[in-house]
Amino acid sequence: MNQPNPKTLADAPEGKEYIIRAVDTDDAELDAFLFSLGCYSGEPITVVARRKGGCVVSIKDGRYNIDNALAAAIRI
Repeated sequence: MNQPNPKTLADAPEGKEYIIRAVDTDDAELDAFLFSLGCYSGEPITVVARRKGGCVVSIKDGRYNIDNALAAAIRI
């Protein structure tokens, strides 16, 4: 069964690498924080695991737990 291409990280299945297209937040501090983690346009990102209320993602050499609202703001 083919899944449609996910539009945001919130829709992405575990284990597949995607390229970040954009991060849609209205919070400059959050944008700066995500940038410091390596979460910005053009970078690869992988959903490692789904958790209640969020997911664990792999960015560069780190793993981070992000909530569903933030996952929905990361376009892939």
